[in-house]
Amino acid sequence: MTNSEMQYRELGSTGEKVSAIGLGGWHLSLKHVDEALAIRIVRTAIDRGITFMDNCWDYNDGLSEVRMGKALRDGYRNKVFLMTKIDGRSKKVAAQQIDESLKRLQVDHLDLVQFHEVLRFEDPHRIFDPEGAYAAVVEAQQAGKLRYIGFTGHKDPEVHLHMLTVAAEHDFKFDTAQMPLNVMDAHYRSFAKRVVPELVKQNIGILAMKTMANGILLRSNTVTPIECLHYALNLPTSVVITGIDSMEILDQAFEAVQTFQPMTEQQVKALLAKTAEAGAHGEFEPFKTSSIFDGTAQNPDWLGEEPERIQQLMSA
Repeated sequence: MTNSEMQYRELGSTGEKVSAIGLGGWHLSLKHVDEALAIRIVRTAIDRGITFMDNCWDYNDGLSEVRMGKALRDGYRNKVFLMTKIDGRSKKVAAQQIDESLKRLQVDHLDLVQFHEVLRFEDPHRIFDPEGAYAAVVEAQQAGKLRYIGFTGHKDPEVHLHMLTVAAEHDFKFDTAQMPLNVMDAHYRSFAKRVVPELVKQNIGILAMKTMANGILLRSNTVTPIECLHYALNLPTSVVITGIDSMEILDQAFEAVQTFQPMTEQQVKALLAKTAEAGAHGEFEPFKTSSIFDGTAQNPDWLGEEPERIQQLMSA
């Protein structure tokens, strides 16, 4: 699918082409967004050329997936690349979450499932444990429930790099990785500087998120929404996922694509100079410097139990 209003990019080494802008699922169930508006946003976005749909098993207690599922009826499902995320670290819980997401989204398969909130150095080990979530995702992939596998995180680029290392130790290469990529990130624990070059090297699809961090970055009064989106689009991203909670914000996303031109090194430096002071200590990236954004920290039961063999070691 192509549309003159949208640009399309390769998704790593998958061979898929996806819209440069992705529609963030979390915003579809905010208090001021009713179901009718959520469906209208999704369908209008698709009609205008957005193909990448972002969601997560835990967004708004599943309501974001339910609403997206309703929006994808009537032939819309086959026009999109549908992604969701799971929190489960154990095989049992991960398998349950995949099936719940399929049911809520009213689909027979997902195009991409990502391990959500890989924030801790132990997360990769739990996921790739013989009893871990990776086993469930591979089984689901073999059963035709999902096509591609990725992971997300928003805390520290070193954890992303560790996830890639642990995956390689298990002879596995991810299809995608999702992370904060914004005008503040360049100055503090930078995913753009540390993780993006490795993903480019491995030809893993790069998914940008928190380009405005739900508007928090804009409160620095240093940059505009369009500048934020242009910066993320200028990186070697496959998709820039952005939250859309109104028709006006949807228009803004298309404006960013239509006005985007590859930036020179000097233009990038000038833009980042605006945010250097505000971004130096992570103040406007609280997902890196606090636990407020860490749903799995506040709800550890979402992760499932630790591997049985680890529990046995503890009790021996």
